[in-house]
Amino acid sequence: MKKPKWVIEKEQAKRASAAETVWLFGLHAVRDALMNPRRERLRLVVTKNAEAKLADAIAESGMTPEISDPRKFAAPIDPDSVHQGAALEVKPLDWGSLDDIALGGERAGPPRLLLLDRVTDPHNVGAILRSAEVFGARAVIGVQRHSAPETGALAKTASGALERQPYLRVRNLADTMQRLKDMGYLVLGLAGEAEQGIEQALEGRRDRPVALVLGAEGPGLRERTRETCDALVRIDAAGGFGSLNVSNAAAVALYAARATTAG
Repeated sequence: MKKPKWVIEKEQAKRASAAETVWLFGLHAVRDALMNPRRERLRLVVTKNAEAKLADAIAESGMTPEISDPRKFAAPIDPDSVHQGAALEVKPLDWGSLDDIALGGERAGPPRLLLLDRVTDPHNVGAILRSAEVFGARAVIGVQRHSAPETGALAKTASGALERQPYLRVRNLADTMQRLKDMGYLVLGLAGEAEQGIEQALEGRRDRPVALVLGAEGPGLRERTRETCDALVRIDAAGGFGSLNVSNAAAVALYAARATTAG
């Protein structure tokens, strides 16, 4: 028997609604999400042991946790996930518009942004968010269809940085790069074959807003991405030791592009 149209629409709406939530897991990720007033929190599942470790954060959040048996953990996450007895269902964070972040932001000094060209591994993106927070980047920006979405694995690798470090996903990276250039940003793409290092490219220009663009390991930057950059730059290395993992490259690039250097 064919389902009525209204039943099909209701089921589709339910699936769409479910897709709009994320299950975070692990003590660090869950604790920071519980203490983040920007987070819309829906359901908290913890073991007795995890509840004791998260007691202060749970109290601050005002949530009533569901206590679960560690052998049959009730949260709908991958059984192989290292959840440490804590899982939290949340809505993805809304960091606002690109313009608000690129032109505003709470951090002082010339802004630094990280743009990711098809970096899809959630562990890499999580590590990049940690580095971005440490080095004071205004935001990490990926592409909607070809970047890691907010997931439990990403949040766990980010170790809390996902709650504090803006992470935006845009429809078209090259168009976003052009918008940033129109705002006065210097857009530098990282490429191993570039003739100049980051420090050389920024000589006398460290007071400028800077966006650093990193590509996926292997293919690197796409052709249109390369063409939209103001310049291609490399990370100077001591010898021919190959390339860095993209998350390590992001950390080194942000350090090299910091607004001031020790004199």
